[in-house]
Amino acid sequence: MKITAIKTYRVRIPLKPERRMISALGKHDVSHYLVLRIETDTGIEGAGEATVLCRWSGETAWGAQAIVDRVFTPLLIGQDPCDIANINQILDRTSQGNWFAKSAIEMACWDIKGKEAALPVYELLGGAVRSRSIKCRFSMGAYSLERAERRTQELVAAGFTTIKVKVGTNPDEDVARVKMVRETMGPDLELTIDANAGWDAATAIAAMKRMNDCNVALFEQPTPRGDFAALAEVRQAIAPEIMADDICFDLADAKECIRNNTCDVINVYPGKNGGISKTAAIVSYAAEHGIPCSIGSNLELDIASAAMCHSVVGCPNMNIEQYPGDILGPEYHEVSIVKNPLKIEGPVITIPDAPGLGIEVDWGLVEAYAAD
Repeated sequence: MKITAIKTYRVRIPLKPERRMISALGKHDVSHYLVLRIETDTGIEGAGEATVLCRWSGETAWGAQAIVDRVFTPLLIGQDPCDIANINQILDRTSQGNWFAKSAIEMACWDIKGKEAALPVYELLGGAVRSRSIKCRFSMGAYSLERAERRTQELVAAGFTTIKVKVGTNPDEDVARVKMVRETMGPDLELTIDANAGWDAATAIAAMKRMNDCNVALFEQPTPRGDFAALAEVRQAIAPEIMADDICFDLADAKECIRNNTCDVINVYPGKNGGISKTAAIVSYAAEHGIPCSIGSNLELDIASAAMCHSVVGCPNMNIEQYPGDILGPEYHEVSIVKNPLKIEGPVITIPDAPGLGIEVDWGLVEAYAAD
């Protein structure tokens, strides 16, 4: 099998008003993402998605489209999409970083490989080690107290047992929000917080002390990206477990996290890591060192969300039972660009038992939401 064409589409998908995100990274009201289709000489096609956010990874839909169209595609035409190790080697020797753009290509190749083998991607990763129905936490933005209270009531009613609250902005407002959410959700449900690298170590430690009565189970990425010593300092100073996320993009980052004793759990996902293969490699390495992993999110559409689900179902150390992840991105958006949207009921997302990624993209709808 050979790649004959790679077609790219920049899409603009608004978030539902009640799901729009506010965090230390700013506001996220509209998703400007890249969707791509890989065509082959056998007629089998694969779909990929680059869930880019400039403030997060430095990538944009415009840049991702340019590097796919002008750099990656000329090198990939004629290559076997099922030889994913070779595809990744070509991408990595051609470009540093650009994790989300690389991931979009790689997940499309996994989609093709699964369809060619008539197997879901998780079977190609070694087989299902857990249910295709995955229970998630809900990621709540840095909302006003009134909105946070109302949203918490709605989430508890919808069956969520873990709520993550965004912090890392104004410490006084953040602490008040966390206290409000804990009071509203009651003492028995799990509460986690996420600063998205918005605080330094001293601020994170001081803020956490003010939240000691909130029974916070997990503090996700309190300190800046690249500062492993700061993350380790916070871990030593506070009671909640520490999750590394923004600081861990690739395997080298994961090794530094573990070497510096920075965290209790590592957050991974294919977009951030540069593909399903790279996610699996980090998860496997972490397992060897006794560190569990969970699945993060950049508010993906159905294509990348499916890739995330396959990674969870097929990787034993993706410990979402103890550390629920964030695979509810499709539910945040006003429309789905696939004909068979992933099933989301409250906190549970389910992928179909179908070949490849298991989703069928509505390319007409993709074109309808294509950005100028």
